Amino acid sequence: MKFKLDIVTPERLVYSEDVDVVTVPTIEGEIGILANHTPIVSVIASGEIKIKKAGEVNYMAISGGFVQFIKNKATILADAAERAEEIDMDRAEKARERAKKLLSEKQIDKIAQADAIAALQRSLIRIKVAQRRSAKTRDLKPQSE
Repeated sequence: MKFKLDIVTPERLVYSEDVDVVTVPTIEGEIGILANHTPIVSVIASGEIKIKKAGEVNYMAISGGFVQFIKNKATILADAAERAEEIDMDRAEKARERAKKLLSEKQIDKIAQADAIAALQRSLIRIKVAQRRSAKTRDLKPQSE
């Protein structure tokens, strides 16, 4: 049985389809949601969303927000969400390097340090999700004989 999944950011509707399962990172840990799940509202942690639909698995990078499930509809209101195919790997790598450089500075204040840690975490999540997409694409290519 399927249920409706909408993923929305302040800028756009990122995803809106019927799915079999969605796994979401929350501040209490990962939760898997299936059709007829108990109604919930939870705070999302930065991480990756795993979406299963018709035997296919897709991933998205997400940063903060809320998930609500009620009456067989999951709504994710996210600060930021990107599909794997939307992630620019070069940009994510550069963001990771900038964050690492900031964190290596001796005279960094607490706010700048917290911002750099958050930026590093976001970039690592984006890289992980993009690599999953690359691996999936490699697996689908026919093997040469």
